[in-house]
Amino acid sequence: MDQRINEGASAADLAAAFNASSNPYTLLTPDLRYAAMNDAYLALVGATRAELLGRAVFEVFDSGQTPEGRENARQLRASFERVLAHNRRDHLALIRYAMPTRGPDGATVLEERFFSATHTPVHGSDGGIAYILQHTTDITELELLRRQVAGADRRKTLDAILGGDILNRAEHVQQDNRRLESERNRLLEMFMQAPGFVAVLSGPDHVFQMHNPAYGQLIGHRDITGKALCEALPEVVGQGFLAILDHVYATGEPHEGRASRIQLQQSPGAPLETVWLDFIYQPIRDDSGKSVGIFVQGHNVTETMLAVDRQKLMIDELNHRVKNTLATVQSIAMQTARSHPDPRTFAEGFQARLLALSHTHDLLTRSHWEGADLADVLSHETIAHGPHRITPVGPPVALGSAAALSFGMIFHELATNAAKYGALSGPEGRVLVDWAVADQTRPVLTLIWRETGGPPVTAPSRKGFGSRLIERNVRHDLAGEVKLDYADDGFVAEFSVPLDFGRS
Repeated sequence: MDQRINEGASAADLAAAFNASSNPYTLLTPDLRYAAMNDAYLALVGATRAELLGRAVFEVFDSGQTPEGRENARQLRASFERVLAHNRRDHLALIRYAMPTRGPDGATVLEERFFSATHTPVHGSDGGIAYILQHTTDITELELLRRQVAGADRRKTLDAILGGDILNRAEHVQQDNRRLESERNRLLEMFMQAPGFVAVLSGPDHVFQMHNPAYGQLIGHRDITGKALCEALPEVVGQGFLAILDHVYATGEPHEGRASRIQLQQSPGAPLETVWLDFIYQPIRDDSGKSVGIFVQGHNVTETMLAVDRQKLMIDELNHRVKNTLATVQSIAMQTARSHPDPRTFAEGFQARLLALSHTHDLLTRSHWEGADLADVLSHETIAHGPHRITPVGPPVALGSAAALSFGMIFHELATNAAKYGALSGPEGRVLVDWAVADQTRPVLTLIWRETGGPPVTAPSRKGFGSRLIERNVRHDLAGEVKLDYADDGFVAEFSVPLDFGRS
């Protein structure tokens, strides 16, 4: 007889033993439908195989549509669900369940019964749960007899004889289990809703047992449950975190990380992104104190760290600009003093130039020192001379903060000179300011300041401070060129400045 015949005979023997057992047994599929039952079970529930096979257990036996009936059915369903969820045997020490039976008049009625049940997972060839084996014991008579005995002493004696104390204790244990299950569900809900990321790792390979949505978001919602860290998050290997986990597991000592830099893939197929984390690795110990896993909890502090970096950059940039501004003020003071030996005229000239510098600072502050438009700088520095006397013509040109400060000083000096000696000194004078940008690959700004309608112009016998300040700003600060022309019909200044200079 070959191996297959032996296996067939063994299966037949098992089936015969299953059916011949005096204990009631039934096999249910994972969706809780009848797959098989023995004769003892059929006798217990008063049904035939044809009436049960393939039908859902709660379709056949619903315990009645009353609050008590629905609660009893809920307890039974919860036991099945625990078997399927945790892949282990579950006990119902005592459950009250109404069963259909035929009354004296032949009508079907529900009879209150008491059962003790055990539900055991039966595995298939793939290791998964193929069936649930239910072993049911009807203890209705024993429970009713225990409840009907009058007198505390007699009842206590009967309890001892019939096992009433055992049933009471079993019922209390079952109630405690239901309470613990409810508390476990609440804790699990808190775990899943935690604002920070949380995960539970088990074993020396750090296998993911569970994690909350915040952890899933951190790693791009990858499928990591049941996988070791090296497989689930391969990019983490070599960044030092695996060694820390190994140390926590081996020593049982927790580890806290502050603003730790890590590179993670935060969406499928995306490149690695730099993330900063605050986290704690807390060892999980068994009853003997041995490490069996690690609890991971933390927060993504990337935005905070980026804000700190931006703040530091702004402070460094502010320090740089303050030093440059003080150097500019010092230069203005020295040059003004050379041109105005009289204290009164020195004060007037120095104050006017400081105000010009302040106006451009105000304009840059509005844009958080990211720069300003050329036309806005021109308007701020010349508005005091009348908005209709200076005509700007040109496209929008974005200036960096340093270039904006330099042009602010240049426009101030040009407008001041025009008000003293040029077109703006009389009521009919006008100033036309034209500009354009050439060579878009390496853009160069060309600007012409042209005065008309003013008094005759004569070239100065010596170069004044205003002219020197303009030339210094253009050539030194803007790396450009300037040409000043004192023509008879009006002063003209031509500027050529590369726009990729002075962007900071």
